[in-house]
Amino acid sequence: MDHRLGPVSQVEDGPVSQVEDEEEEEEDPCCNISKKAKIWGILLFVLVLSAILGVVFGVLKLHQAPQLKKWQGAGTTLHFREIVLGRCYAYTQLMKPELRVKDCQKIVGAFMGAVLSKDPCGFTEEDYQPLIKLTNQTVPCDKTLFWSKSRELAHLYTEVQQEMFTLENTLLGYMADGLKWCGDAGSSELNYQSCPDWRGDCANNTMSVFWDTVSKRFAENACGVVQVVLNGSFSNAFNKNSTFGRVEIYNLHPDKVSTLQAWVMDNIEDVHSDSCSASSINDLKSILSNRNIKFTCQSNYRPIKFLQCVKNPEHSSCNSLI
Repeated sequence: MDHRLGPVSQVEDGPVSQVEDEEEEEEDPCCNISKKAKIWGILLFVLVLSAILGVVFGVLKLHQAPQLKKWQGAGTTLHFREIVLGRCYAYTQLMKPELRVKDCQKIVGAFMGAVLSKDPCGFTEEDYQPLIKLTNQTVPCDKTLFWSKSRELAHLYTEVQQEMFTLENTLLGYMADGLKWCGDAGSSELNYQSCPDWRGDCANNTMSVFWDTVSKRFAENACGVVQVVLNGSFSNAFNKNSTFGRVEIYNLHPDKVSTLQAWVMDNIEDVHSDSCSASSINDLKSILSNRNIKFTCQSNYRPIKFLQCVKNPEHSSCNSLI
């Protein structure tokens, strides 16, 4: 029995030991795969976490307000784009329906494109040319009215004489009238904090260049007999440094404009200072004469005087009109 048990024991021991060795050899790759999977999992987690953090920081940076340059003037009018767009639709669809074919969305897009992401102290006429082309408008001959230091009175007149046009009665002038706007070279948004002041910061700023450019076009398009309302309560009713004196008077075409009529109006509450015989008016006459444009002048033009008296009926200067 011992001999039988001995061989049997040897036979059993051999195969069992071999099987265990094979099982150990088979378990090693599995362990290696498990370790590799854990390492790749950790790496993948790190990469995903880095990507998420990158996106989060990117979004935070995107929404972080850029550092805008500070200027001495007031910032852009709040809701500027919406105001300009609304005025465009009001003008083209209600006030002047003959212009209803104008694309207001495209016009406002050109306006914003002229201003955004640019240095507000480095503007030229060329910046506004796409906008100028989209808002081209014909003012009938004999219906152009300029003004200098008499804004309210001139517009009071065109409210009654609606066939007359000041610059602010044209599409582009109407859209921008009374608003402020500027951008910043380092931002794709409007600057609502501050804009350049033409005295304290720079003359070639966003708004000054705009008004000079559209005033030049307004004068270039004038034809026939044109008018200007000047303020006789100032010692220089004609000011060579005003927009009318610098820009508009020199862009009237003698081959299109035959005569300029000046109406020198006193502010009804102020003392009389300048009239058609004043030296500044003579300067205006001389400039026009050199440009072969006829000149006439009338102090306190009666139809406009009536409008002054409608607002101030008890004023002593209105008694003679009754």
